[in-house]
Amino acid sequence: MPQHHNMRQAFVREFATPGLWWSRTVVIGAAALAGLTVVAFTWLAESALEVFQTWIGARWWAALLWTPLTCAAIVWATRRYAPGASGSGIPQVLAALDPQVRGGHRGLFASLRLSVAKILLTSAGLLAGLSLGREGPSVQIAAGVMLAARRFLPRRPVVSAHSLLVAGGAAGIAAAFNTPLAGVMFAIEEMSRSPERRRSGLIIVAIVLAGLVAVSIHGNGPYFGIIHAGPIGAALLLPGLMVALASGVAGGLFSRLLLNSLGGASTDRFTRLRQSHPVAFAAACGGAVAIIGIVSHGATYGSGNAAAAGLLRGEGDVAGEFAFLKFLATWLSVWSGVPAGIFAPSLSIGAALGNFIALLAAYPYAPALIALGMVGFLAAATQAPLTAFIIVMEMVDGHGMVLSLMACAAVASSVSRVLSPPLYAALADLQLKRVPAPPVRP
Repeated sequence: MPQHHNMRQAFVREFATPGLWWSRTVVIGAAALAGLTVVAFTWLAESALEVFQTWIGARWWAALLWTPLTCAAIVWATRRYAPGASGSGIPQVLAALDPQVRGGHRGLFASLRLSVAKILLTSAGLLAGLSLGREGPSVQIAAGVMLAARRFLPRRPVVSAHSLLVAGGAAGIAAAFNTPLAGVMFAIEEMSRSPERRRSGLIIVAIVLAGLVAVSIHGNGPYFGIIHAGPIGAALLLPGLMVALASGVAGGLFSRLLLNSLGGASTDRFTRLRQSHPVAFAAACGGAVAIIGIVSHGATYGSGNAAAAGLLRGEGDVAGEFAFLKFLATWLSVWSGVPAGIFAPSLSIGAALGNFIALLAAYPYAPALIALGMVGFLAAATQAPLTAFIIVMEMVDGHGMVLSLMACAAVASSVSRVLSPPLYAALADLQLKRVPAPPVRP
């Protein structure tokens, strides 16, 4: 039989416990600070990309020197001062959530110091014109801010470091995309393996608050504006299925390529070169990114948000080979070893795939297929279909396409699972190798 519920004890526990109220205040304050930090990072990163595009616009050839040299400098600084800041940032937070990582070892993956380094180094990558996103780094940045709040909690806190990391990582997604609901789903789908039932409500409030901080500053409009998807009916079925399959294959291959490149065997020549001469390797990758940028007339530089937004509005002047060139530029940027996210580039690659199939199938409502391509490639690359679906739905105000976006995300993610293991989980396993082995007892 259920235990008798003592209302008085429940009231005291929830509303008359000073330690609990202090914990709530600290968590909510840290969430607001995490949201503000991501907003500041967004401004700095986008300003850096604007400076690069303005400077390179008048002297396209300068990228052949600037991009490789800056890429090499970023990798040198990352390896020298903040090795935990390399890569996306999501695998680091997943590694910090692993049960075998305790106490001081969490600082290898998430801390205020790493958050500051991630902000500066990722912004420098966009200043170099590399093809990378800021959303994955936002996860690690916000997680570091939230984890730092633990020192202000009571000696016997009601909120664990695990919960703070989950809340911080999800708050980073919510604030980066202006999508609070996507942050909650990201926490459930990608990060939360053993959530605390009693305090899950507080964690969700923290995630939503961080997203609302970003919304209050950037405005409540959809990130990419409101799309005009046209009628959603039987005519969309065949081209929509083509987009789902194409984006699933492309996203799965992209994930597999990243895993093979970042975790390649030591017998591979490129892996040996990357390990023995990381700075020179980064310079070579940066040079290749610059060449691709020149070939694409600058379209592949940066996150790709402008290209995706232009395609959705029907104003994009994007060449047919953009998806392939952006695919290569993003892979090389990540392979170089700089701090780099893949969310925004994945959205632009998917948008270009959807646009290509709309032209191929002569479908008159291209924005619908572009949105499907965005959700399909992102779901396939990350194998987080629910998060991808909600992110794209909120970014394009695609509530009229809910079922279509869900179906595309599910199909593309299923295709990707045949081609590649989950990207972030596999990269988290690589991060865990940095944890020192426990001492051997005699």
